[in-house]
Amino acid sequence: MRASYINPRSGANWPADQALWRAPDDGGLLGLTSGRGLVRDEIERSETSLWRYRAAIRVEDAGRVSLGEGLTPLVETEWEGRRLLFKCEHLMPTGSFKDRGTAVMMSHLKQAGVEALLEDSSGNAGASIAAYAAAAGIRARIMVPEGAPAAKRVQIAAAGAELQEVAGDRDTVERAALAAAETMFYASHNRQPFFLEGTKTLAFELWEQLGFRAPAAVAAPCGNGANILGLYLGFRELQEAGQIDVLPRLHAVQAANSSPIRSLFDGRVLPRGATVADGIATSQPIRGQMVANAVSATGGSVPVASEDAIMEAVGRLARSGWFLEPTSAVVAAALPQIPEEDLVLILTGSGLKALGVHAGLAGVAD
Repeated sequence: MRASYINPRSGANWPADQALWRAPDDGGLLGLTSGRGLVRDEIERSETSLWRYRAAIRVEDAGRVSLGEGLTPLVETEWEGRRLLFKCEHLMPTGSFKDRGTAVMMSHLKQAGVEALLEDSSGNAGASIAAYAAAAGIRARIMVPEGAPAAKRVQIAAAGAELQEVAGDRDTVERAALAAAETMFYASHNRQPFFLEGTKTLAFELWEQLGFRAPAAVAAPCGNGANILGLYLGFRELQEAGQIDVLPRLHAVQAANSSPIRSLFDGRVLPRGATVADGIATSQPIRGQMVANAVSATGGSVPVASEDAIMEAVGRLARSGWFLEPTSAVVAAALPQIPEEDLVLILTGSGLKALGVHAGLAGVAD
């Protein structure tokens, strides 16, 4: 089934064979018309990437852009005396979960004829889009905060993208990108809905890896919420296709110093400050109310982790063999607030993204 773009506010539709990042009628956020989901017999088991679920991914096969993303390990482990499942999204081609969304979005944009694009990012999405743009033969300009981790900036530049560092925080970078979007196609991973068409495959993959059942709960780091929204879309499609009965409870974990989803979810406002979890540092998530609604619809929660708890979790995870960036560690830091059994924790980014943080913890010269 082909998708169409849809403006949720006006109900207007546009064919999805074109490259759009905002609604032509009022400039608002775009979504996609609902997908039909997936049944187990449609999985292409010979395909060792997220494209094994191509029956439910609404882009054409011709010109598909892939670096082998998806099919990441689901590892049972013990943490703080509990048996948990860690979903290793940090083992993606560019070291973060963003590759799910990027692969599908970039495939769509290539098929729509995009030859050059602009993206703004705290680092991981920029690195992912730089790599996939290189694979697709598309020129990329990536805007990041000037304080973005060096490893992420190096990744972007190494892929041949134009790296533009912007003075200010993540929100300042987004405003600069919006201004630049007047003259260059804006491939915003937070706005272009085909990115979520990719992140929804995380739900399909968990369902398959768990023997075609849904876990009771999933916890993921949350900034703009691409993982939470993707999980919600994917599990809802599986439910509507009759493959699962109940949606998992979704827990959107935030840093206490950057917790706008928490405010939208239950009205509790925490003081804003800097956070070592740079991948989820945003004060104005574009689809924030949608994220809060998805969490509420599943009976989930929005736990927050302090800076001290995040740093402690980074070190403890590393000493247990899990080399992760601080953004990933928030799910472990907030675990006491999620008293669930049958819980999956999404590990979103590699520790190679934050060598400075790890050097400080390990007492090694950076």
